[in-house]
This record gives sequence, C-alpha cells and structure tokens, in this order.
Amino acid sequence: MSTRGTPVRAKKGVWKRLLEQVSDDIDLQQLLLDSTIIPVHQHGAGAKKEGPQAIGRSPGGLTTKIHSAVDALGNPLGSILTAGQDSDIIQAAALIEGLDPDMVIADQAYEANDFIQMIQDMGAMVVIPVRSNRNQQREYDYHWYKDRNLVARFFNKIKQFRRIARPYEKLDRNFMSRLNLVCTIICLA
Repeated sequence: MSTRGTPVRAKKGVWKRLLEQVSDDIDLQQLLLDSTIIPVHQHGAGAKKEGPQAIGRSPGGLTTKIHSAVDALGNPLGSILTAGQDSDIIQAAALIEGLDPDMVIADQAYEANDFIQMIQDMGAMVVIPVRSNRNQQREYDYHWYKDRNLVARFFNKIKQFRRIARPYEKLDRNFMSRLNLVCTIICLA
C-alpha cells in the first residue's frame, strides 16, 4: 500500500475523517484506556519547527507514546501522541471526552482522584486497580479488569505495521495520519 501523499493528506485531515466514517458503530459498554511507547527512528528527529513533535528522550533513546481508547470490541476510538516520558494520566481526560461509556477500564497509571471522580460524574463504573499505598482503598471488579487485554491486543495489531512500530515521521500530524490509516484498516478488518 503506497502512502506517498500522506503528508499532504495529513494536512487536510483525510485519514482522520476516514477513520471517523468507519468507526461510527461503537460499543461503549466498556471503554478501555492504555498507552504504549514506540521507539522513534533516528531519522525521525530534528525536523524544522513546522509543527509539534511528540518525541521525547528516555534511557532507551528517542520515543513517542501513543495513548489510546478502545471500545468493548477492541476497536479504536481515539489516540493522542505525546513524548515518550509523559505520564498516562495527563491525557486520560482527553481520551474519554465526549464519550458516554458504561464502565472505564484502565491500569494503575490512571488511578487519580480527579480522573476517578470525572468517570463517576459521567455515571460510569470505575474499573481501575487501587495502588497499595493509598490511605483509602476502594473496590474494583477484577473480573471486568481482565478485559483490559483488548487494548493490549489493539496495540499489538498496530505494531504489526512497520511505520507505526518504528516511525520515521518528523511531525506529529504525519505520524498521526499514518496511525489513523492503520486504525481504519483495523476497524474494517
């Protein structure tokens, strides 16, 4: 599959609109959140300041983090790019914005009072494990938490695409357009 015109299409938002068209039938019984770190190829760094770059430095080198939300079927609902060293909780509110799930399932990285209160205010059940050092423990349903593998399988699927697993793109919009294209393929499969 040739994507030679991707930077031009990225500026116009073609791949984002295509993903929105194919992902209109979503199952919000569960909303699953997680992130994955992608090592960036050395040629992906050093762009002129034409736009934002979600490239950070970590002990492993240059990295980008993909924060994603998937529905109960494992289909992607949205993704956000940040530098590899950024925390997961920073993008949590943006991932669930505009959605009305029955429950939100995430790992301990999303266990913060403000975020949990936000989920409860939406009327959704919180399925996030409690950190052992918390003064006030709260219950969560371990049975539902096992379904978190759906988001891990989503990341496994997108990493099968070479340009996602090791990006060369210098700008966020170009890498995000490739990610939207891959998410469209996953939704149609």
